[in-house]
Amino acid sequence: MCRLFGMTAAPQRVHATFWLLEAPDSLARQSRREPDGTGLGTFAEDGTPVVEKQPLAAYRDEEFAREAKQRESTTFLAHIRYASTGGLDPRNTHPFEQGGRLFAHNGVIQDLPALEAELGDHRDLVAGDTDSERFFALITKHIDDNGGDVGAAIATAAQWVADNLPVYAINLVLTTPTGLWALRYPDTHYLFVLRRAAGGPHGGRHLEHASAAGRIRARSGDLSGCPAVVVASERMDEDPGWQPLRPGELLHVDGDLVSTRRVVLERPPQNLLTLHQLGKHAAASQSGT
Repeated sequence: MCRLFGMTAAPQRVHATFWLLEAPDSLARQSRREPDGTGLGTFAEDGTPVVEKQPLAAYRDEEFAREAKQRESTTFLAHIRYASTGGLDPRNTHPFEQGGRLFAHNGVIQDLPALEAELGDHRDLVAGDTDSERFFALITKHIDDNGGDVGAAIATAAQWVADNLPVYAINLVLTTPTGLWALRYPDTHYLFVLRRAAGGPHGGRHLEHASAAGRIRARSGDLSGCPAVVVASERMDEDPGWQPLRPGELLHVDGDLVSTRRVVLERPPQNLLTLHQLGKHAAASQSGT
């Protein structure tokens, strides 16, 4: 299963260090079940998106797996990819950038020709082969059509997909320099949110998050004194504040770290796929291991 990690400390710019594959030894044991790509998205001080991607499987590049990436930003987006569509190529590696926004996705959407037809001229935004980038282009289309309301665009795009295309899951995180949005849909995979007070639950502690599967580790000394909101595919530590998003629930965290949550998709997709209906490669990408 692809791993998603999003974090915002807006309006504060904070330093954070990421290890996108923190356990190369365990990666080697699992061999080719290991990721097809890793990526980290941040924003420069002027708001310019900065995306760093590595499309090669981790067992083929242990140096990259071990490398600590120290970055400063208001928002952060990390992704570990298990490919369901598209080969090992930078164009197919998350996160994607469109219109100054960054996006990463976990799930499967089928009938890509129908999705492309719905994009119209926004098809030109798509450089790779993935369902994820095409779905992001559909969100961008609705952002452009509705005057810039990102949350409304996510809800509209996801509803269209749910009504018209075969869907296994469309969990996502979208970031800007001042905002973070996350959607869990439907109930196929979990997506968790943590509103972390400055210093954590006991005060005075830096942030130290590590996924149980040993894929993503994040550390920030600045968050000993600043609050943050974190979104992840799994609980990243023992903090009791982790909460799962409900199926169909959209989270928005604004530039002052004010968060809102609302269910925007109340019914499962019209054509909800099962794991057995996916091809072998796509099914492997969506397993919980």
